[in-house]
Formats: sequence, structure tokens, C-alpha cells
Amino acid sequence: MRKLPLGWQIWLVFASFILLLSIVMLLVLPTTLRSFFTNQIYLTIDAAQSNVLSDGLESPFQTPQEREIDQQDFRTVRHIILDQKPTSPSGAKGGQRSTFSPQQLEAFRAEAMAQKEETARYKMQIENSSILYQIRKVTINNKTSYILSYLWDTYSKELVKALYSKLLYVILLILLISWLPSMWLIRYVSKPLGLMVKQVKRIADRDWHEPLVPMIRGDEIGQLSSSIETMRQKLVQQDQAQQSFLQHISHELKTPIMVIRSYTEAIHEGIFPKGDLTGSIEVIDQEALRLEHRVQNLLYLTKLDYLRAHPGPDKVEFDLSQVIEETVERLRWKRPELVWHVELAPLLIHGYDEQWMIAMENLIDNQIRYAESEIRMDLMKTVEGTVLRIGNDGPPISEDTKAMLFQPFQKGKGGKFGLGMMIVKRTADLHQVRIEVLNDQPGKGVIFAFNFHA
Repeated sequence: MRKLPLGWQIWLVFASFILLLSIVMLLVLPTTLRSFFTNQIYLTIDAAQSNVLSDGLESPFQTPQEREIDQQDFRTVRHIILDQKPTSPSGAKGGQRSTFSPQQLEAFRAEAMAQKEETARYKMQIENSSILYQIRKVTINNKTSYILSYLWDTYSKELVKALYSKLLYVILLILLISWLPSMWLIRYVSKPLGLMVKQVKRIADRDWHEPLVPMIRGDEIGQLSSSIETMRQKLVQQDQAQQSFLQHISHELKTPIMVIRSYTEAIHEGIFPKGDLTGSIEVIDQEALRLEHRVQNLLYLTKLDYLRAHPGPDKVEFDLSQVIEETVERLRWKRPELVWHVELAPLLIHGYDEQWMIAMENLIDNQIRYAESEIRMDLMKTVEGTVLRIGNDGPPISEDTKAMLFQPFQKGKGGKFGLGMMIVKRTADLHQVRIEVLNDQPGKGVIFAFNFHA
């Protein structure tokens, strides 16, 4: 069924429900209807019998001991008077023959004689038909007799058959009529889905610059359409960011490669751009080191993106304060004249210690580059969590620079590669840590604040 079109699936579900309901009705109705009609027949027999008794049986044509009284009212209920002593069965009204054989009449009389109640109900199978009857004890001409009122079960069977036929017609009619609303429902559901399938195929082919046809609907289909459009917009943004990122990478890698290549060709031809071989080789070495740092930063960014999409088992519990202290000891030699104010409380976090070490290296290197005379670090616990503050007394940061600080290849004054702050931001996001950039005081100092939730 899953391979069928959605329209056929909807109609088959609807038709299956109707058929299942019909089968249940066909299985339940026979017993219910037979019980109902049987009870109604007995009520009819009782009413007809009471009517005959109310009319009175003290008339000359009732003197035969056995006779059949025809009553066309009350759904052809018929009556027979049975005396206690058997006589010839031919004594029906006007010389009519009884409907029953003498043996059957004798069986009726035996049941009547054995009956202890004044009124009792019976059922007898005669050939291929059933007869429902009621025997009542009465007094006729000061003698005890019995009146047997009966009705053939043919009426109820025919009525059940007629109801079955009408029910089948109704079921077929419902199935035929259901086709029209099913077709409308199929079109209402499948048309927008088919349109979205085409649009998603276009997106899969990277043709995502044209907006999707809007579907103003409040149901799940409308929500799906809005989600697809949101996905398309994010893919466009990601594609643009990726293109920009590749262009910046190409530019950043091209410069040191061109310098290395030109210096190498010059040395090969016996020309030393820096005056001697040693100076020229130092330039090549510096450019190679810059190239190495850029490639490492790119690899770190790729790894951070992978860890964000595929969290692995490499997470460990470590003390962030120790990572920061070790990083400070390694980097403080770059500017020995700086004064360091470090107050770090222990902070155990669960995450990637290597990535935090790389992030702290980039951030502290940035602080060393812009500080005038001192760098301050403090790690304190608050009511809302723990806050790590790393700042310097250098020039403040402008609002424009602050807005673009964590974008790739955004270099500040004196910046190197334009990827360090992006690595810091990606690491914080990977560990669900909120980072803020603040000016410490007017005209002086910048603070990076990391907020760890409790």
C-alpha cells in the first residue's frame, strides 16, 4: 500500500473503514434483528389473542372441539381452540381443513395439557419453516379449553432479508458517493505535497535561490512548507558564507605562497632579496610559519564543526583554570613587561580540553597583542553560574568591530590571520557557553566574558 499514490491510499483507508463497519454490522445485525423480531412476533400474537378473547368465544361456530379461527388482522395471526379431549381434526369452522396435521394438533394439545402457566410461548419447526405460537388456558361453555395463537416466522425472515438488501445498497451507495469527497481530499492534500516535492528536488540540485511558492495554511502542510522555505534561506546563507570563506582562504594562502615562490626563484637565480642568503631564507621561513598557522586554524575550525555535528566520546572532565594557567605560562614570554593579574577558581567542566586549550591560546595571544601594560583574568562563581573574564588595558573596541569580531577573516588593528576569534566563538558555542565582549571603561580596556550556566 505504501507504494501506491497518496490519493489511492486515502481512498482505500476510507473504503476499508466503511467495509469493516459494514462487515461488523452484517455480523451483529442478524442476531439482534432476529431477537427483536421474535419478541415483536410474540407481542403481536399476544395482542391478537387478547383481541379474540375480548370479542368473546361464546358463539355457535365455536362449539367444535378443534377448529381454526382465521384472523387477517395483526399480521395474519391465526388461532386454534384445543379441547382437553381429542376429537376428529376435521371440525374447523365451516368445514375448513386445519392447517396442521392431526399429529401436529395432538402435539399442540399435549403441550397445552402439560402447561402449568396460564400462558406460555413455544416454537416449532415444521418442514422448512418455523412457527411461533402462544397457548393460553381459557374457559368455554364452563369447560377448560386452550386457545393456540400462532404466526409463521416467514414474516421476520423476509423483513430481515429486505433490511439486508437495503443495507447492501446503502453500503454500495456510500462507497460510490465517498469517491467524490475522497477525490477532493486527495487533491487538497496531494497537490501541495507534489509542489513541495518539486521544490525540494530543486533544492537538492542546489537551485535554491528562487523562493518557494507560499502556502497560507494553518495545518501541518503549511508548517512543512514554511520549514522548507526556512531551510532554503539557511542553505542560501550557508552557501554565501562558504563562498566568502573560500575566497578569503584563497587570498590568505595565496600571499605567503607567492612570497615563498618568488624568494625561491630569486635565490635559484643567485639573487638575494634581503641582501644575503640568510636573510632571504628567514623571510621564507616566516612565510612558511604563517602558512602553517593558517592551515592549523582551518583544521581546528573544521574539527570544531565536525564535533558540533557529531558529538563523540572524546569529552572528558577537566579543570578549566589549569588549562588557562598552563596557557599563560607558555605565552607570557612574548611580552615579559606585561603585568598579569590572575585569580582563577577551580571550574570542572565536561567537554573537549584540547579545543579549550587552542581557544585560550588564541584569546590570550590576542590580549597580549593589544594590552598596554597589564592583563587581568578572573574566574568567579555567581548565583546564575560561573563567569570567566579575560581583559586588557588596551584601546577599546568599536561597535562595528564588535559586531564583526567573530566572523572569519575579520582582522583588527595589528591582527594576524582573522581566524583566532572565530575559533574562540566556535569553542564556546560547542560547549553551550555564552560569550560577551565589553569595554572595561571609557576609552580604555576590553573584556571577554564567558558565562557558564550552573
